[in-house]
Amino acid sequence: MNRFRIIYKFVLHFFSARNTKGYSVHSPFVFQFTRSVLCEKHSFYTFQTIEHLRDTLKKDKRVLNIKDFGTGEDRNETISDIAKKSLKSAVYGQLLFRIVRYFKARNILELGTSLGVTTCYLAASSSEISCVSLEGCPLIAEVAKENIKNAGFKNIEIVVGNIDTTLAEVLNDMPKLDVVFIDANHRYEAILSYFELCMTKVQNSTVMVIDDIYWSGEMELAWQKIKNYPMVTSTIDLFHVGIVFFNPDLHKKHYKMRY
Repeated sequence: MNRFRIIYKFVLHFFSARNTKGYSVHSPFVFQFTRSVLCEKHSFYTFQTIEHLRDTLKKDKRVLNIKDFGTGEDRNETISDIAKKSLKSAVYGQLLFRIVRYFKARNILELGTSLGVTTCYLAASSSEISCVSLEGCPLIAEVAKENIKNAGFKNIEIVVGNIDTTLAEVLNDMPKLDVVFIDANHRYEAILSYFELCMTKVQNSTVMVIDDIYWSGEMELAWQKIKNYPMVTSTIDLFHVGIVFFNPDLHKKHYKMRY
């Protein structure tokens, strides 16, 4: 990740994005989504539980040997460093919670479990949710399972292994996809491969969230490619994540908003 590139891209986004809280958005669907999800600030009881888990992880000095399928390199890293550098912030974890809750999603797929914090947010709004999360590194997956158990979630399944090989089998076992969160290998070919595989179980009501869309030139190119897929009808660019809709009743339009 090039820090100066990210700052430059964020400045461009800030001055080109809308901050109208939904007003001037002509689509009733996107307007209601903006008002009910993006502008919603209500705190739910489960947020405190999950954020306590994050705080605990930031103090955990255990060292893990990380197997990174994205870079092909192994490294040693403390759990506290992973929690500080790699976990999605509370703001975006809670956004995922609100998306799942708003659409009453039941079949959730996450690519990239990490330590399980966003996984908990995805599964937290209802015990009827079935959340399947894929993680490449076995040691990280074990820590995530420990965290999920300690947080009391029983509706999460973690599948361990290279996502390039596990995703197709997992999708075969899923009846449909309501919400998908992609936060795994940040390379162009990998992101598009994951997206296209998930498309086999996408419905009109499916919502897909893609993390770090400006993380690198490759991620930005992948985001632009995804926006142009025929089945994609609308997208919302929040800079740190991109939200993809497949509802055929929507006119093809791409929104850029501050969040």
